This record gives sequence, structure tokens and C-alpha cells, in this order.
Amino acid sequence: MQHLTEGVARFQRELFPPRKDLFTHLATHHAPHTLFIGCSDARVVPELITGTGPGGLFVIRTAGNLVPAHTPGADGIAASIEYAVGALGVKDIVVCGHSACGAMTALAEGHDLTTAPALATWLRHADAALARTGPVGDVPALVRQNVLAQLANLATHPSVAGALSREEIALHGWVFDIPTGRVEDVTPTGHLIAA
Repeated sequence: MQHLTEGVARFQRELFPPRKDLFTHLATHHAPHTLFIGCSDARVVPELITGTGPGGLFVIRTAGNLVPAHTPGADGIAASIEYAVGALGVKDIVVCGHSACGAMTALAEGHDLTTAPALATWLRHADAALARTGPVGDVPALVRQNVLAQLANLATHPSVAGALSREEIALHGWVFDIPTGRVEDVTPTGHLIAA
């Protein structure tokens, strides 16, 4: 914990002062341009990958970058999506998977998750992706299919579906490769974003 408190002290001493005007502005203005849905994995840092500073991204992080399809009732992910689209008016939504994803590895390799029942239940949101790739150990293929499946799930949310029908928003699927830093766009007309 000491390294975190030292990090806060460094932020307050070195990083905050030259950005004081930005944070003063952000204290009363919240207008991110993009909703970024990524994995909870500590190696995937959305602001670092995108070169985005404070205020640019509205971020949701879940194990396996999973987005449950819309169902009646409230949950934190649905509420965050609705807020980003309806209240903040984001123009783009990125679902970003990544190499060496523990969640996708567990599914692709058929790991025994009986001691992690909440995780096992949560990973059911990747069933459509797993059905497309099969449990054959192909983690990279499953990561890509999972991003596409989560984009489909995202489009079931009323706020997203409405914005899509009005052409007010665009959905993007990315895969971040940790060892090379490359980001591949896996949407149907995708391409390599960075080398």
C-alpha cells in the first residue's frame, strides 16, 4: 500500500500542479467523447493505450471485457452504458479485448472454475464467442470472437440501439496485443491501428 500512497504524493507534488487548470475545468465539465469497455486486467490501461488525458474516456472495466446483453432491471454495467450514451452523449464506443486474457484463456482451455462460481457464471456472457471458436485452446481467436460478441450484446441496450438507429454513435472492436503494443480493429472493416 505504501507505493500507492507515495504515488498519490507524487501526483499531488509533480503531476497535478501543471494540470491544475485542466482539473479546475473538469471539476464542472464532464464530456468524454468515447465509452471504452475493456478488461479489468491491470496490464490494459485505456488512457495509456489511447493517449487520452483526464476527461476523454468514460471507462467500464470487467473481467474479460464482457458486456451482458440488455435485460430488464438495473445493473452497474447497463447503468454506466446508459449514462455514457444518454447523459454524456459519447460518439464512439470501443470494446477492447487483449492478448493473454485470463478470462478467455480459462474458457479456451476449459479450466475448472468450480472454486470460482461467480467467475464461472460471469464468463457465460462469452458463450456465443466460445461457440464460434470452440474450446480448442485458440485464445487469440476467442479474444477476437469475444469482442465481436460483446459488440452484439452492447447493441441490445436501448440507449445504444436508439443512438445507432439515429446514426449518433459508432461501435468499434479492438484487440490490444500486450507484448507489441499493437491495437487491431476487429470490426468488419477493421485494420491495424498502431504498429
